[in-house]
Amino acid sequence: MDSENRRAVITAAQAGDRRALDELVAGWLPLVYNIVGRALNGHADVDDVVQETMLRAVDNLGSLRAPDSFRSWLVAIAMRQIRDRARRRTPDRLEEAATSDFAELTVLRLQLEGQRREVAEAVRWLDDEDRQLLSLWWLEVAGELTRRELAAAVGITRQHAAVRVQRMKERLETSRGIVRALDGACPDLREVTGRWNGRPDSVWRKRLARHIRGCGYCGDTREAVVPAEHLLVGIALVPLPVGFTLSLAFGGKTAVAATSAGWSAKLLGAFTKPAVAMTAGATIVAGGAYVVTQPPDAPPPRAASIPPAPAPATSAPPRSSAPAAPTPKSSPSATKKSDPYGTVVDAVDRAPDPNARPAALPRRPESGITSTGGPKAVMQHRGDSVTLTGRGYVLVRWQISPGSRPGALVMPSWTGLKGRLFHVASGGWRRMDDPLPGAPNGYATGMGGPAIGYAVLPPGTQQMWQNEYFYLDGTVTLTQNERGCDYGITVFPSDREAVVRDINEGPADGALRYGLVRDTGTDSAPVPQYVTRSAPADPSTVPQRSRV
Repeated sequence: MDSENRRAVITAAQAGDRRALDELVAGWLPLVYNIVGRALNGHADVDDVVQETMLRAVDNLGSLRAPDSFRSWLVAIAMRQIRDRARRRTPDRLEEAATSDFAELTVLRLQLEGQRREVAEAVRWLDDEDRQLLSLWWLEVAGELTRRELAAAVGITRQHAAVRVQRMKERLETSRGIVRALDGACPDLREVTGRWNGRPDSVWRKRLARHIRGCGYCGDTREAVVPAEHLLVGIALVPLPVGFTLSLAFGGKTAVAATSAGWSAKLLGAFTKPAVAMTAGATIVAGGAYVVTQPPDAPPPRAASIPPAPAPATSAPPRSSAPAAPTPKSSPSATKKSDPYGTVVDAVDRAPDPNARPAALPRRPESGITSTGGPKAVMQHRGDSVTLTGRGYVLVRWQISPGSRPGALVMPSWTGLKGRLFHVASGGWRRMDDPLPGAPNGYATGMGGPAIGYAVLPPGTQQMWQNEYFYLDGTVTLTQNERGCDYGITVFPSDREAVVRDINEGPADGALRYGLVRDTGTDSAPVPQYVTRSAPADPSTVPQRSRV
């Protein structure tokens, strides 16, 4: 809508034109949702603040003297509601968990990748004040706001706004470095984060920033870092989530009372009817849970290179820092076709040649995975668990720290399985027993080294890669069972495209090796070791032979 039409709509709405009011609310609701959602990072109060902002704007529309200033006036209302919400918070609500992580939802809804994704995830590490300013600056560089409107919304001069934005950008760049480091494999950083609860805050931001400044591993980026403002140019507004509703915007009014007060039926619909948002194939549902939509597919094809594998070997291969063998080894299973799902598990295999490209990953239907741990569940201590539900792909990322405590590794277990669970691919550029070039502090591989000791897998356990991918159709709980060697795992709901990107990034891109496809595309695909349909009191006692 151009400025002349916008002015006409606002003027008509002020004069009582219900159709114009409908258009005004529908047109500006996404902007308000983005400002509030990003400022509060998806906190449970987002809906309430958006509702109150829109209600105040509608109620006070007649007081707006200059239609041309509507956008800055609306943004200023939103910022006042955000600040009022901060003042109203009681101490017992300060640690409330967000119902949705706006940073992660931004990545999902706009399909951000690479450094754009990094910027969105870095928002979690900013303080409330910086996040509020970022919610405006993000929209400024994306072309949705002007600097004059940003300054007016914050209530400061343009000169002061420039200083505030610059300081916020510096802290954002620090946070980007933290995101990169946490996605890496620095063993010293693993030690630093040993007592971190996984929640970003200013104290840990400073601690991790100090580590990164003095660490050659974490400070060495693989590519030039693009300024955040260049990454954000042209990024669209995050669409409203499916199920987003403004039904509480009337306060104590019922829908009937609101109608009698002069609200039009269409405007009521804008407040009470769930909005459907479809962007780049992603549908977002209320409360931050998400599903990745995909048109129906034909039956998935069988992978060419990884046949069903036999039951596990009885003893583990020795840990070695020598380069892996050049060819994959996996034998056909003796299981009959009539055997039920779950009788096939991984055999202990040897790593493929570093330059061997993975087979095509079969396509399985995806409707998305929800996680009780959110979009990024960090499990660093014995007993930490996450329950996954839905149909889609899951990434389990390994981080082992024998430098902290070497020895026997008690593997994580999958319990309470309802439905089906397959081990579909391995990636992350390396197996954990691959040599680490220039590894610090006595490390030779991701499993340790002669100077510090090794992480030792139980007999018959398949050697894990940095990233292990699974496909779930149902529900299951994954539990971290650390008792010997120190390790952590991070669990991310994922999708097939992300798996394919990961496993196809090979040595030419700076990785140690290409990934490996394990999925056969059928129910004979391997299932994880240490998986059971029961729910034992001690998950670490799940037998190595899968019982599904």
